[in-house]
Amino acid sequence: MSQSIDLINLDTLAQELATIQQTGSKRIALLGSRHVPITHQSLIEMMTYALVLSGNRIITSGATGTNSAAIRGAMRADANLLTVILPQSLERQPNESRHQLEQVMHLVENPSNDHLSLGEASYLCNKEIVSRCQQLICFAFHDSRTLLQTCGEAEEQRKVVTLFYFD
Repeated sequence: MSQSIDLINLDTLAQELATIQQTGSKRIALLGSRHVPITHQSLIEMMTYALVLSGNRIITSGATGTNSAAIRGAMRADANLLTVILPQSLERQPNESRHQLEQVMHLVENPSNDHLSLGEASYLCNKEIVSRCQQLICFAFHDSRTLLQTCGEAEEQRKVVTLFYFD
């Protein structure tokens, strides 16, 4: 039994090392809480800007806070390297997000989830985002259930996960 655990750990380490060493572009999912101070949003925007300038593709959702900051950073660097996947249709998004989202070239709506609660739709959206990425960067609070569940599922899929806590 310990041999199989050692093999899983070695496989995981090998995959993480390969992702870290990869010099070409990566598909990086960037997700996080809506409730983020402006100073943190500025840092997220700058980090996303740098990631896109380095040739990485960013995949995020359309919520305010973390995701909105990621969208701003990616749009400043190269709007073509940004994909935004919405949990529901554009019409279901808050007014403060809609103007920004209308500027996104690669916008994926999920109107089939309009009948779901935002929490349920966000969970499904996060699953889709993780399925499209090689690496997940997440900004959360310790009680951010949906985001933490998404990080756990990404780890189970052997994605490289970087989790930052606001608290």
